[in-house]
Amino acid sequence: MSVDAETPAATTFGDDNPRLVEDRALLPHMVAAVTAAGARMVERFPHRADFITRADVVAAIYANDDASLELLRPLLTELRPGAGWIEDELESGLLPSGEWWVTDPVEGNINHAHGMPDWGVTATLVRDNVPVVTAVHLPLTGNTYTAVHGGGAQLDGGPLLPSRKTELFGALVGTGQAAPGESYEVFDRIGSSVTAMLRHSMVIRVSVPATLQLIQVAAGRMDAFWQFSQVRSGLLAGALLVVEAGGVVTDTRGNPWHLGSPDFLATTPTLQAATIEVLSTIDQIVPEATATTTRSST
Repeated sequence: MSVDAETPAATTFGDDNPRLVEDRALLPHMVAAVTAAGARMVERFPHRADFITRADVVAAIYANDDASLELLRPLLTELRPGAGWIEDELESGLLPSGEWWVTDPVEGNINHAHGMPDWGVTATLVRDNVPVVTAVHLPLTGNTYTAVHGGGAQLDGGPLLPSRKTELFGALVGTGQAAPGESYEVFDRIGSSVTAMLRHSMVIRVSVPATLQLIQVAAGRMDAFWQFSQVRSGLLAGALLVVEAGGVVTDTRGNPWHLGSPDFLATTPTLQAATIEVLSTIDQIVPEATATTTRSST
């Protein structure tokens, strides 16, 4: 059913996690779920794309989502039966209170469909608008990134640490679009931000999906990532990984980030001020506050 709620409090990552032990216990089961879904997607991975029209690409993307969700959704629902389920992975904005599963059954689906390796499977449990536990599995490399709110971030069981660079001029940074068909206004902001950052950083990556850039920030391989859209499934997993690794997540003005923020920035404590100084030259558009989505547990 459709759930319309009063705008909930925009909780940030700064709060303690009194349910740390409980959340940590979920992690092995979540890893098993994203790994199983990932194995199925490896079986479907094409080595050469053979599309004629845009409709062909969209059909392949939908078929991939369905194949992955056929495994992923029952496993996560069994793990947390009372949690809501986000039906549309491209939704944005604040969620109603309570627990929600936010997943991307094939994060980077456009890459998978075209036979490119930059894709994975993600699952994040969100509680009162805070991501509390996440698992990101990259089937083609076998790597799994995990984080628990208040419990740290790991890559295959080893700790993640952000970059120690102190100069933005030596930084590898990135951005990208969140979905096809975004507004011209968003495209203009992406272009302006790339131009501005080209003058101040070393190299810029403009690519999709967001999660696969955010895991690089969490692992210290990249130094910053920003985005002007708030698609939940593309940001929540990576945001938790970055924060728990020791990075910082804000909007482009340095305000604490939440699902109702106007934009998104993940970087390191040492580069935060310099990155914000550059990105704050780009117009910021505050979205309308809403908390409407579909709750389903089947």
